[in-house]
Amino acid sequence: MALLDDAALIQPDLVALRRRIHQDPEIGLHLPRTQAAVLEALDGLPLEITTGTGLSSVVAVLRGDRQPAGQGPTVLLRGDMDALPVVEDSGEPFASTNGAMHACGHDLHVAGLVGAARLLSARKHELAGNVVLMFQPGEEGPGGALPMITEGVLDAAGTPVDAAFGIHVTGLYDKGLFVSRPGPAWAGVNILDITVHGRGGHGSSPWMSVDPVPVAAEIVLALQSYVTRRVSVFDPVVITVGQLHAGTASNVIPDTAELNASVRTLSDASLAQLTAELPRLVQGIASAHGCTADVVLEPEYPVTVNDAGMWDHARAVLTGLYGPDRVVERPEPIMGAEDFSYVLQRVPGCFVQLGARPDDVPADAAPSNHSARVRFDDSVLGEQAAALAELAVTTLTKLGTTAPA
Repeated sequence: MALLDDAALIQPDLVALRRRIHQDPEIGLHLPRTQAAVLEALDGLPLEITTGTGLSSVVAVLRGDRQPAGQGPTVLLRGDMDALPVVEDSGEPFASTNGAMHACGHDLHVAGLVGAARLLSARKHELAGNVVLMFQPGEEGPGGALPMITEGVLDAAGTPVDAAFGIHVTGLYDKGLFVSRPGPAWAGVNILDITVHGRGGHGSSPWMSVDPVPVAAEIVLALQSYVTRRVSVFDPVVITVGQLHAGTASNVIPDTAELNASVRTLSDASLAQLTAELPRLVQGIASAHGCTADVVLEPEYPVTVNDAGMWDHARAVLTGLYGPDRVVERPEPIMGAEDFSYVLQRVPGCFVQLGARPDDVPADAAPSNHSARVRFDDSVLGEQAAALAELAVTTLTKLGTTAPA
């Protein structure tokens, strides 16, 4: 197939771009050096390019030739650009040394989307519509998709986006394996902040104080019991207390203890239940010990829901490119979260994982994404670019032929 041949030809350029970005990772919404690398890589292509005002985003619009006055359907392809505050321990010769790390593979997402831009630009005459390329910062927090939507990414082509696709690499799956599912594919994540208020005092006489520390410890255990006793196993919830802070010295009972947890859900119903019941649980435990508690459950990213028809379409496209052995439907969602969910709330589409575990990493010992030791095999970049490009071409054709007269 000519598309795969062309993808193989640009593979070395994509690897070089990926490794350049990997060596110089940036965190959050403001990624000036990464943005500059993207703009340089897109230079010379027939794209209409804009950059964000409140964040270092890049939006590029490619208008196909097979549409009347630019009014055909529009497909969005997304790649996130930001890194994590992780000190890299991968052993790669191009490892980062600045205290941050592309431990979730967003450097591959950038290079893969640039590759798709190049492949699609060479096929501009085949496109029966528009393609919006969404280079997004801030996915790891505080979230860049929603600000980009506010700044107009879904209307960047002058007509609303009709379908959206993204590909996310993982170090846990075999190299080159495409994996997704219809319906809820990734969990929604919410942040639970708890402050237990007691009354401080001397560590030698706890009865003269109201110690918030054992109360906080009891709350940690109660949250886990709550999940197993109050939440349906068929609509799973994961609560992880990632931070617990209290006190300044071993002989001082502090006034307060603070907990911070992630709460992951797969449905609006479970989120509504937790929003109502978790404050009562925490405050009840605190009250039983003579303390009070402030409880805030703040939604962060909603559930990532794949449109069933778009997943069927994507599966057929990917199978046509790479064969049925390379495309797998997951039986269950992933409890990680993704802010591409904001796009899929507004536009039917599909989010797909791509295996990128190196051949020398055993499957049973592979570090997960976000690990300081995770490595990704960037030999998948050409195939990632080709997959995104083919999804755009075939989806535009499909939408064009099914549009009402």
